[in-house]
Amino acid sequence: MSDKRARVVFLVRVPAPRTEQFLAAYEEVRHLVAGGVPGHLVDQVCRSSTDPEQWLITSEWASLADFEEWERSPEHRDLVRPMRECFTDARSLRFHIQAQTPALP
Repeated sequence: MSDKRARVVFLVRVPAPRTEQFLAAYEEVRHLVAGGVPGHLVDQVCRSSTDPEQWLITSEWASLADFEEWERSPEHRDLVRPMRECFTDARSLRFHIQAQTPALP
């Protein structure tokens, strides 16, 4: 198991009528995660500049193991359910961070 920092990426589709519901659910999730999930470092939600129904959610973690432990928890499933109910399509990708500017500590 690697102890490298990790980036988790979700590519999701949110129909325009559900945008406000999605963003409200994301706000709830991000504050709770940032406030106390071990290993969580930062997250972002981004909207496509060419397709308003395409969204990107990224999060950075101290390790992939930290994310996976959080993802397996019952709290995670309950917390993200309102957000996932807005998706018509979702894809998840996981990466180990190899390098960045400025250099990793």
